Amino acid sequence: MTRNFDLSDLTGDSLYKLVHWFSPSFPIGAYAYSRGLETAVESALVNTKEELVDWIISDLLNGPGWIDAVLFCHVFRAAVNNNEKELLELATLANALRGSSELALESSNQGEAFATTVSECWSLSQVDAIQRSLGGNDIRVALPVAAAASCAFSHIPLEQSLFFYVQAEVNNLVSAGIRLIPLGHSDGQRALLLLEETVHKTVEKAPTITLDNLGTSTPMIDLMSMAHETQYTRLFRS
Repeated sequence: MTRNFDLSDLTGDSLYKLVHWFSPSFPIGAYAYSRGLETAVESALVNTKEELVDWIISDLLNGPGWIDAVLFCHVFRAAVNNNEKELLELATLANALRGSSELALESSNQGEAFATTVSECWSLSQVDAIQRSLGGNDIRVALPVAAAASCAFSHIPLEQSLFFYVQAEVNNLVSAGIRLIPLGHSDGQRALLLLEETVHKTVEKAPTITLDNLGTSTPMIDLMSMAHETQYTRLFRS
């Protein structure tokens, strides 16, 4: 089922930022991470387009992708309200909710690159202040924290911001699948089409979830990520 997605609340400037910040060309190194997918392919758990789609659906609805989507919403609201205490608590939680050292590295490396780039190129001093504050508390800024704060301080609406964020995650995982399985680019596009409903479902549900109800049920993603740490040959960093 195709859903309507409203872009009418976006100014041209906001839309340009979303397209740019969540583009594969944005310099956060997203292409270097597979979130355990590389080991899943190596272990013959993901061999086809259909299996790739199932893997990503699990990630988005019950795994790290779900965690990030919910945290994105909470960070966004805390930034809008200039609640520094809550931002610090959410950033700490974002670092804690990682099932392996590689998943933590993936999120924090990209988060720091995102925060640094938007601070330097778009002069978002609030994002730079958050990063410095977290660093003073020995906390690395995770990707959903950096991205949500940047969108909030740029006065971009939550729904549209979250949609572009989730879609970017899906694009990256499909791109990794194309290279790892390997899949042809046409099958990659078919996979993205099959994931459209899940992206919309995630974007609709994530803003309604409280932190008390936040959790994951994808142990295989965590296990594959842990196994990737000692995998003999690797194309990806996670």
